[in-house]
Amino acid sequence: MTALSLSNVYKSFGPVEVLKDISLAVDEGEFVVFVGPSGCGKSTLLRVIAGLEDATDGTVEIGGEVVNEVPPAKRGIAMVFQTYALYPHLTVRGNMALGLKQEGQAKDVIEARIAEAARMLHLDPYLERRPAELSGGQRQRVAIGRAVVREPQLFLFDEPLSNLDAALRMNTRIEIADLHRKLGATMIYVTHDQIEAMTLADRIVVLRDGIVEQVGSPMELYNDPVNQFVAGFLGAPSMNFLPGGVLGKQAETAGIRPENLRIAEAGQLSGAVTHVEHLGGDTNVLVRIEAGEVLTLRLFGQHAHEVGDGVRVAFEERHLYLFDGAGARVR
Repeated sequence: MTALSLSNVYKSFGPVEVLKDISLAVDEGEFVVFVGPSGCGKSTLLRVIAGLEDATDGTVEIGGEVVNEVPPAKRGIAMVFQTYALYPHLTVRGNMALGLKQEGQAKDVIEARIAEAARMLHLDPYLERRPAELSGGQRQRVAIGRAVVREPQLFLFDEPLSNLDAALRMNTRIEIADLHRKLGATMIYVTHDQIEAMTLADRIVVLRDGIVEQVGSPMELYNDPVNQFVAGFLGAPSMNFLPGGVLGKQAETAGIRPENLRIAEAGQLSGAVTHVEHLGGDTNVLVRIEAGEVLTLRLFGQHAHEVGDGVRVAFEERHLYLFDGAGARVR
């Protein structure tokens, strides 16, 4: 069953067109991530789905019902914001219960739902604390719990981890993935972080300038990008691009991922090391080749290369991606 359907959705703010003909279907139980650079329209699209913004044109359906004229509270959605949006004077229990009380749910239903959400999100020890007594990660779990207890048709997440440090982001990301497995719920998640997109999504929607560039599973997009933008956006470190002529190719641009380059005596390209990043399990080596471009190599393990070392860089032809002058993939 289709949980969410967007048909030819546009959104303008005055003369500025932010969303341009967005069409997308999300199946029940799917975890779909909207990803793209700042200003690409991903948060605006989420707000249109939530009903916090009206679509200028097009149709939004949730659970088979057109909801363009339906207010947010009646859409069967629950939204988790970047800023947590918790009430400071209420306890964790009070924050999680508030929406259910406003819906008129029975007290025993409220208590049962809070108990289950607290168990899933490991919030049992904190139910009587107020937000000021919690860490950032705990507050975000409360915000997620507040959404869970409402048992919505659709969960909407708007960059929920951006205020957390790196370690907490990873832990909370795992908790969100685990929650999705437990609930089997439909989730739409907005982020500018391609690592979050790659690790959480069943499907990724890549947006740029209000247009959908590509939709697919994380590895489909990583291994088979339709254009240079998608190829460069997914992957860390990002794909290397250089003029096709440097490699003897007719295409305008050639791309190759850092992990598909290596240092070898018989390498096709020669150059000098300009920078080395020792990451423990990996080593990133930057090499300026004779043509002038700087390539990033991601080498597994620890390596003793130093700035100024002369090296040769090797690659296999099958790992090259070719693009035309407009950035479209040449196959």
